[in-house]
Amino acid sequence: MRAKKPSPKRRSGCPLNASVEMLGDRWSLLILRDMMLRGFRTYKQFLGSYEGIATNILADRLRKLRAHGIITTERDASDGRKLFYLLTAKGIALAPVLTEMVLWAARHENTANQALVRQMQKDKEQFLAEIRRRWAENTIRSTGI
Repeated sequence: MRAKKPSPKRRSGCPLNASVEMLGDRWSLLILRDMMLRGFRTYKQFLGSYEGIATNILADRLRKLRAHGIITTERDASDGRKLFYLLTAKGIALAPVLTEMVLWAARHENTANQALVRQMQKDKEQFLAEIRRRWAENTIRSTGI
């Protein structure tokens, strides 16, 4: 088993508190959604998401997600100034959590994107397997393995 990173100073040792401190704002969750479901990898793509995140908030959330080891960055080989944002293994492990959050909201609220909800409901494990497969392909492609 891999050794866990030392935890930063937290308000408490509660696991839910740790989750909230890492992911407890809507923007971080929406960035992860866009990475998992839409394949977003660039700053510009995140800015174009329809929720309309401000540039300073986006930069801050990407920095925090990176600091927590949920995402990583890679320089574009053709333009060293451009960064690609990639989910780490820790980040992709959030796919079942986000899926459950989507399904919970769809059960209790009037939400859009019912086609996605139906796909998740039909076969959640197949849906998650596809998310993980795309992540693995992107990881292999970006590392050149």
